[in-house]
Formats: sequence, C-alpha cells, structure tokens
Amino acid sequence: MKVVIVESPAKAKTINKYLGKDYEVLASFGHVRDLPAKDGSVRPDEDFAMSWTVDTASKKRLSDIAKAVKGADELILATDPDREGEAISWHVLDVLKEKKALKKDVPVKRVVFNAITKDAVTSAMQNPREIDAPLVDAYLARRALDYLVGFTLSPILWRKLPGSRSAGRVQSVALRLVCEREEEIERFKPQEYWSVTPTLNQSGKSFQTRLYSVDGEKTDKLTVKTGEDAEALKKAIEAGSFRVANVEKKPTKRNPYAPFTTSTLQQDASSRLSLSPSRTMQIAQRLYEDGHITYMRTDAVQMAPEAIEAARRTIAKEFGGEYVPEKPRFYSTKAKNAQEAHEAIRPTDLGRHPDTLRNLDPDQHKLYQLIWRRALASQMRSAEIERTTADIDVAAQGRAITLRATGSVVTFPGFLGVYGIEKTSEDDEDSRELPALAVGDTPALEKVDIEQHFTQPPARYTEASLIKKMEELGIGRPSTYASTLGTLKDRDYIRLEKRALVPEDRGRLVIAFLQSFFTKYVEYGFTAGLEEQLDEISAGGIDYKEVLRNFWDDFSKHTGEIKDLRVSEVLDALNDLLGDHIFPPREDGSDPRLCPTCGTGQLSLKLGKYGAFIGCSNYPECRHTQQLAESATGQAAEATPGDGVLGVDPETGEEVFLKTGRFGPYVQLGDGKEAKRSSIPRGWDAASLDLEKALKLLSLPREVGTHPETGKPITAGIGRYGPFVLHDGTYANLPDVEEVFTVGLNRAVDLIAEKKANGGNGTRGAASVIKELGDHPDGGAITVRKGRYGPYVNHGKINATLPKGIEPEAVTKEQALELVAAKAGTKGKTKTKAAPKKKAAAKKKTEA
Repeated sequence: MKVVIVESPAKAKTINKYLGKDYEVLASFGHVRDLPAKDGSVRPDEDFAMSWTVDTASKKRLSDIAKAVKGADELILATDPDREGEAISWHVLDVLKEKKALKKDVPVKRVVFNAITKDAVTSAMQNPREIDAPLVDAYLARRALDYLVGFTLSPILWRKLPGSRSAGRVQSVALRLVCEREEEIERFKPQEYWSVTPTLNQSGKSFQTRLYSVDGEKTDKLTVKTGEDAEALKKAIEAGSFRVANVEKKPTKRNPYAPFTTSTLQQDASSRLSLSPSRTMQIAQRLYEDGHITYMRTDAVQMAPEAIEAARRTIAKEFGGEYVPEKPRFYSTKAKNAQEAHEAIRPTDLGRHPDTLRNLDPDQHKLYQLIWRRALASQMRSAEIERTTADIDVAAQGRAITLRATGSVVTFPGFLGVYGIEKTSEDDEDSRELPALAVGDTPALEKVDIEQHFTQPPARYTEASLIKKMEELGIGRPSTYASTLGTLKDRDYIRLEKRALVPEDRGRLVIAFLQSFFTKYVEYGFTAGLEEQLDEISAGGIDYKEVLRNFWDDFSKHTGEIKDLRVSEVLDALNDLLGDHIFPPREDGSDPRLCPTCGTGQLSLKLGKYGAFIGCSNYPECRHTQQLAESATGQAAEATPGDGVLGVDPETGEEVFLKTGRFGPYVQLGDGKEAKRSSIPRGWDAASLDLEKALKLLSLPREVGTHPETGKPITAGIGRYGPFVLHDGTYANLPDVEEVFTVGLNRAVDLIAEKKANGGNGTRGAASVIKELGDHPDGGAITVRKGRYGPYVNHGKINATLPKGIEPEAVTKEQALELVAAKAGTKGKTKTKAAPKKKAAAKKKTEA
C-alpha cells in the first residue's frame, strides 16, 4: 500500500478516486505545526532555532498518518505546488521522523500537480522528486521574519500606544498605503474649471466636439478656469462658422489580457463580481479541489501548451475560426521570481462551458465563468478598431478656435466578444461614432453647452486597487494579499465604506508611530527588498539564516533604543504628524486647537488606558475630552461648549446633562462619580436630543414584566451590540432602538422563546460548538462557536468574532490564535496566563 498525503479531505477524496485501491490518500487538514504564539518560539541567540507545536486536532491526524505509514510500501507527499505546500510536506515528514514512524527502507517521494485531474495526478506520480529544500528555507525565513517583527513591535505598540492591536512586516506597509492616500485626499485643494462642448450636425447626424486649441494654444481640461471665460468662448463659437480642416482615420488594435494570476483574479473578481479577496480565494479553493480549475495561488501568466491548444479549439467551436489568431499567444510574467506555481489560473478543461456546470452554487459559477472567459480571451485575436479624429476650425471675430471630434468603430471584436474591458470616460468619448466627414465640410452648430467642474482628489483604494498597488511595489505575495487585508480589518485599522478602504483613527495612529520611530521598516523599498531576498532563498541563491541575521542585527538594536522612549516624545511626534488630520483648518480662520469648553486651553492628542483621545492643556481645571473622529470632522467645534443642561428630572430634582466623553456623547443624571450615565445609541443625533429622550435612556434597563412560565423578570436595555430583552441569562436582539422603550410582555416572551428554539441561550459558556481546534499553547481548548451575533472563536473567557467572509467550518488554528491574541490585547497571552501569578501570591501569604 502506498500512502499519499494531501491538505484537504475534498482533495483526498478526488485523488483517491483517480489512484485506485493500491493507494491510501490521507488529509493533513492544512498545516500540522506552527510557531507557538508566545515569546521564545524563534530564538535569534540560538542561530534562529524555532520551536513548533502540534495542536490537538493535528495530533490525531498525524497519529492516523503515522499508523498508515508504518505498514506502507511508500510515502508520497502530494501537497500544493507552492511554498506553503512544500512546507506542509516538510512538517509532516519531520514529525514522522520524530515519531520514528518511517521504516528505513520506505521510500519518500514528493509529487506536485497544478490541477486535480486524472491526467495531472497520474503524470505527477510518474515524475516524483525530493522536497525542495530552498523552498522550505524561504518558508522558514518568512515565518521567522513575521514572528520577530510581530512579537517585537506589537508589545512596544501596546506600551507606547494603548489601544493598538499589533504591527506586522507586510500589514503595516499596506496600512501605510491606505493612510497616505487618505492624507492626499485631505490635503487636496479642488480647482475650478469649465467645459465647453459644442454640438455640431453634419448631414442630419449630430456629434459632440471639444475645445482643441484657443488663440494658437493647445487646451486641456483646466484651460477654461472661470464662468466668464466659458461664456466668452460660447459666444465666439455661436457667432462663428465651421469648416473641417483635417480628418484622420487610423486603424488600431487592442490586445487581450494574460490569463489570471492570483492578484489579477482578486482584482477582477472585486471589480466585476463584487467579491472580496478572501471570498474569491475561498471559492477558487473549492473550484480547485473539485477539479474545475488549476491551482489558484500563482504569479505565473503562461498556460501549458496542451491548454493553449484546447483553448484554440474551443474558440473555433464557440466563436468561429476567424477568432483564432494565426499563432498561439505567449505571455511572460513581470515577477522577478515567479515561484508560487508553474501555470496561470485556468479551467482544467477549457472545453467545459460554464453553462454545463449545473452543480455549482451561484458564486462558484460566476467565478468559474470569469476564469473561463479570461483564459479563452487570452488566446483570441486582437480587437480591431478604426479611430477617427476630425479637427474643425471656427471662424470667429478676433478668436482662433479649433474643435476636435473623436470617434471609433469596432471593425472586428476579437477577444472583446468574450471578455469586455471596463470603460473609462476617455473610452466613452472615443467610442462615439462620427458621421462621414471630409476636409472642407461645413457642419452646422446645434448648441454650445458650458458646465462648471472641480478637480477631484485621488480615489481611495479599493481592495482590488490596493492589491494591484502592493503587487506593483513588490510587497507581499499572492497567497498573502487576502489575509493581509483581513488582518487590517479585524484589527479595526481600516474599514470598508462603499467598497473603499478608509483608515480608522487607530490605524492612522499606529502608522504615525511607526513612521516616526520605525521609519525604515515601513518603507516600501525595504519591504520589497526583503521579498526579493525571500525569492532568492527559494531559488537557492542565498542562505536564509544570513538574511535573518542581517535583519535582526539592525532591528533588535533599533527596538532596544525605542523601548526607553518617553510617552511625551510619542505624543509630540503624533501631534506633529497627525495635526492636519486631527485639527483641520476652520472656515472662519480661528484656531482649530482652541478648547471649546474653557476658551483658553489648547487641544492636543492624549493617551489613556483605552487608547488615544483629545484633551485640553488646562486639565484638571478643564476636563474637556473628545474622540479623534469628532475633532477631525469638526463636530466638536460645532457642539455647544461646556456641559449642556437638558433640564431637571421631575422625580429626583437633579439636572440632566448632555456630555461628550472620549467614547462619544452621553447623558448624565446629577453630578459626582456615582452619577448615572447612558451612552447615546447609534443613529441618534446628540444635537437634537431633548429631556424626554434623555430620561428614557437613563431609565434603562427597564422591567418589561414577569415571565409566565418561570416567574422571573424580563428586562429591556441597550448593550454594546444594540437593544435587547433579557430573561434568565438569555438575550434576544430587538430590531430597533425605539422598541426597547415600548416592547411588551407578549412580544418579549416570543423573542426569548424564538432565541431558545434557535439554539441561543445568551450565556457565553453554553453556546453550541461548531468546530474544535485543539489546545491553546497557554492551555485550554480553542473552539469555534455559534453566538448571538454570529460565529466566534472562544478560548477561556475570550471570545473573538469571526470576520465577514470566513466560514466557521474553514477556520484554521493559526487564524484562531491570531483572533484570540488580538482580542486579548496581547498576542497569544490570554487572561489564563494570570492564573500562576495568583497561585504564587497565595503561597507567599501562607509562608508569611
């Protein structure tokens, strides 16, 4: 019996079907070992020795593999054909050697295939090789670098910048791109300009023109700066006569795109299908495992010769022989070392039309169709377009004006017939069809439109455009783009707003800190240079430990100096870098840093236990505080200075205040530390809040009534996740904030019953377990659970919500550890670590 190791059960099932009864195919379920999320996992002082741990679930799988291998004639490692796949094979083999599960005479082979088809698998089995040591070294170097940066920088961030989550080698540079684009937008000063668009008519057909030159000077869109200039040109054109001075017809070609790489697939799936990068990769993984497409983590752009021939046959069949070019098209990658896989992403069978795959879900079908169309288009004839340009002189008194009309006609659609391009405004202008024009023609004027415009700031990055930029700069690799974006969103460093990436203030603070004190390590060139070195390692060009030594020598010295940094120095740097964002200029020219409460103090950035906020220099006499977002948008300056008194509570006779704290606006009853407070719910406008609404908020939580079955009270209130009703530990959400004040007993009982029927009981410990991930390095089980607000990862008392787009069944232990560490505020050091400390304290007391 020959034992074959792959990553996933789906892949194992398919391959077992191809290989037959002489083979046993087992799944490792991804990585079987990882660096523990604690100090000392990578030890520079021991020549970068690494400690690996196996989680509980992987222990069982490795035991199953070890049992199977003991009686095997041959071990075949058939994990994915990239750096991560090579690493998984290396880990499995290393563990089997440690367990002494392999007999000395049992041959170990490494096979790779780019597609899960019978031909690809059987061909791979006939061409085995050994594990690629340089590829494994590149993996080890990447893991060590990411660990050393994360575990060195993150604790410094937590100490010097409370409220920050983490920093990373690639994620911090990606965050810098998003933040710098936001700074460009904030600094942008719009310029006014006017468009002058004459519409002419020739032989009964209307066509639009634009200004080409005025008084001998060639124009651009900013030439006409005022409405007066536009009106003057309009009058001159209306009073003039027109003559076609030149007509040029030029045939052009538009060539097809190369087949998809990982990054171009993520970009097009985002722009054309509105799929996030992480969702795209999840769907692509399933299509790959089901044998529909080739391996989806690649930066190669060339298809295999047999695939090119299949594409040419399919094009002739589906579209006709005239769409097949004379010679096959060949593409070359721009990457310096395209090592992620050996072929572009394509269907395994290009003759398999998307309409024939009826077993796919809608998203899988859409993505397969996109990949199929792109692969076919890459081997089709170019689109042929005839572009026409006509220059028309205007005979106007005292002005020399030339208009230009452009148009184009597609004479042969070529690849555009299957994979159209996304049009820009320039494409729209060029795609207009002009009437037949000849030199000397005198078209008539129909109208002249003038319109005011303002220049626009650069657009925020979308997920697709950020991936494109990262690829251009050489930051990260195909397999890391989706996870990098996911990490930034999970850390609340960025948010998605109408598909645009917007940096949160927390993210801007982190980048400002890193740019001030770790400048070199967030530079694009430095990060790209490290990626190039990792590629050199994978090609066998340099020793990976030499790269680690060179990096660590400089990095450790620098972090040692920064550890002694005073918080006042951090604040000075952040106030300087973020001043324009936090305190934007006011329209009336007044000082944007002037405290609106005392009128004499200066506002500046402060650091508190829960993060950064804005405070007054006259503290403690003036206790004015506000959130960063309020300061940046000018909301705080527009608010009423001081504590707003909404009125007097008729029951207690105490005043009711509207106040603003570092966490937003709230209402307060009376004065003093014990005064009752209530935050303003989302969606409520603090400026329009009156006494009646404030008293309603302060009355919460309110008792709805007694449950008819248990006799226990049901209450209604507003929590961090919104309005709810509560009975005996069971929470049920209310759809609207207003309902918390009006919900009756019958409605509340129904909601509680419905929640219980759906498996929710409101208590964290009893939530149903979806998936067990094994033990945490610090002890205790890690599980994925079904919660009131969606699935989450649980470890001890820590619950971390799963990011959107991640299926609970697909969560890996590595992802879970990251989520738990981020939620705990320290990477991998959860509250369970505090237990030994308490024990020691008790012992000391006993001895005394």
